[in-house]
Amino acid sequence: MAEITFPDGSVFRCNSKRSVGESMHSHHYHDRFEIYYLTGGRCHFFIDNRSYDLVAGDLILIPEGIIHRTNYGVDEEQSRVVLEFSSRFVPESVRAKLPSMVYLFRNPTLTAEIHEMIRAIDGEFKNPDEFTCESLEARISALLFFLARNRALGGSAASKNSMIEDVINYIKGNFAQDIKLANVAKSHFVSPEHLSRTFKHDTGFGFNEFLSLIRLQHAEHLLKERGARSISEIAYSCGFNDSNYFSDKFRRTYGVSPLKYSKSTDSELK
Repeated sequence: MAEITFPDGSVFRCNSKRSVGESMHSHHYHDRFEIYYLTGGRCHFFIDNRSYDLVAGDLILIPEGIIHRTNYGVDEEQSRVVLEFSSRFVPESVRAKLPSMVYLFRNPTLTAEIHEMIRAIDGEFKNPDEFTCESLEARISALLFFLARNRALGGSAASKNSMIEDVINYIKGNFAQDIKLANVAKSHFVSPEHLSRTFKHDTGFGFNEFLSLIRLQHAEHLLKERGARSISEIAYSCGFNDSNYFSDKFRRTYGVSPLKYSKSTDSELK
């Protein structure tokens, strides 16, 4: 992924890629705004609590902190451009409209214009010069204004599964409790096998994988403002019954221990 650092330290990243059958294997959310633009092929995109089947020309808007995952068909070729940037690049007037904008933007009549804007942004990374930073800022603003202006024309219905949506909302609201797949399945009058299979198909995540990710996401927020709370207290408050398991899970996901993450965050704030 190419990146350009601005004078104020902000980083703007661009990844123009072609591949065959793969999935995203990061911790599936980040503190950056992201635009995912599919230029060729198809893919299944899960974001927040909805699933979308994307075709070439579709664009996904992903605000900071939103869980998402991309799944591509085996042996199918795809190409896409992914832009990642801090929220400072999002104009305030556009940010105010984000809650009313759907994640997926699809409008074949506007694809050519969007494609040209994305191509121009990608071109700045491939041929940078002394004007690239200012040009990038202007180009991403123009793209975001274009999407916001045409938001009423660009919406497309998600692939809705009310059971999975209910399960996701239940997990988000009760992650600190002892949640078991079998109990959740029983409350929805389906077998654990059926719920597990359907959840994986619709989201790309295993049930326990998603539950753990939600817990880790909340733990991350608490660690940033830990104060006098111990790591064990934070682990238990997020639904982890074993602080050692929590520390191991956190380290494998974020690359550092919870304690080190908390201390690094404290030093950044001082």
